[in-house]
Amino acid sequence: MPAMHRLDWTNAWTGRLEGQQEAPFALRHADIAHRFATELSAGRLPFVDMPYAEDLIASLEALTPRLRRFRHMVLLGIGGSALGARALQKAFHPSQDRPGHTGPCLWIADNIDADTLEAWFATLPARETIVVAVSKSGGTIETVAQYLLAREWLRGHLGESWRENMLLVTDVAHGFMRQEADTHGLVSLPVPDHLGGRYSVLSAVGLVPAAFLGMDWRALLDGALSVGRPLRDGGLPADHPAWRLALWNRSLMAHGYTQIIFFAYIPLWATFGPWFAQLWAESLGKEGKGSMPLPATGVTDQHSLQQMFLDGPRDKGCLFLTCPTLPAGRAFPLQLPDQWAFLKGAHFGDLLHAEALGTRMALASCDVPTVALEMADTGPEAAGRMMALLELATLFTGWLLDINPLDQPAVELGKRLANAKLGAPGYEAEGSALAGFLAREGERQEF
Repeated sequence: MPAMHRLDWTNAWTGRLEGQQEAPFALRHADIAHRFATELSAGRLPFVDMPYAEDLIASLEALTPRLRRFRHMVLLGIGGSALGARALQKAFHPSQDRPGHTGPCLWIADNIDADTLEAWFATLPARETIVVAVSKSGGTIETVAQYLLAREWLRGHLGESWRENMLLVTDVAHGFMRQEADTHGLVSLPVPDHLGGRYSVLSAVGLVPAAFLGMDWRALLDGALSVGRPLRDGGLPADHPAWRLALWNRSLMAHGYTQIIFFAYIPLWATFGPWFAQLWAESLGKEGKGSMPLPATGVTDQHSLQQMFLDGPRDKGCLFLTCPTLPAGRAFPLQLPDQWAFLKGAHFGDLLHAEALGTRMALASCDVPTVALEMADTGPEAAGRMMALLELATLFTGWLLDINPLDQPAVELGKRLANAKLGAPGYEAEGSALAGFLAREGERQEF
């Protein structure tokens, strides 16, 4: 039997959580289970049962030969349209960051970064580049702006054949991107209804770039589906790890722990930290509730952030990500200076495991409540399992907080104000508020 992934709860209920052991929030299990069954049957939780999977698999299998014709992919997207793709790229296609890379290259445009975008347009061979624009609504201004510029770049180099080098991932029926796909006959894949960006990595949003890079995207899907299967088949078991993680996190918040560290001691999985941070912050930061996610990388952040984790305010819990089967790396030579002689017979990778153990014990000794996610391996199936687990835990935590973990109302305010500043029609109230904000007397100091 293969080794199993597991959660280690040994140091979870420490500090102010001592003796709490999931009460009183566990009493809400029946209500949450009923809500989950209702929402799932109504199709409002597609990241759990993936009703779109069969069509997506067929579409990706048909599309992959076309993707493989290109050397470069420029992915236009922001937030959930990019963070999952980047996490998968770094985890399963690390060669792009290493010397001598000759395979496919993925370039992710997830910011208003004129210098980088211009560098890509100046140096990438247009004929060997496919541009993928990802926007569920089709109206994300950052992505639309990038798309308009990329469209002109392709057209300038390829003429009317630019359409062959463009792919859109957007709503099936509505929005500007859907109009563009229909008007120009562009290849497109849908973002399913009720699938928000931060929950969308295992849809076309994340799997199109995964297919381009040659990942085993089917294993990602299989791993995610396996975590949700007990919930789909028989309700919400009280011992399901996602439910238990939600109870733990809700208890943390109730006892004044306002931050949750995602400490990754799997170097290639470090970019799952920012992916988790968006998932957690955008889902739970509502109505004055939630906790602040803090991505951290072991061992890098032992030398930058850990002093605060161990000796700062006692307001942090920790999700601690490890894997005992990481490559051992090179062996140390037998001829070593005396003070380092203890490394004889060891491998470079042994340092990572030793430092992970040291950090984990230090967190426990400082009463930082910690749940360890111990992955048996770091393959795509394992990543799919972890992502699904964290998505479900986020959902249940939101419901325990009595907020909606599937919307993001506060994010829209900044977008509306930005549109008003740019002169977009229909934002008169925002424009008036912006004028008042800019007209205020300010206090400034040079430095």
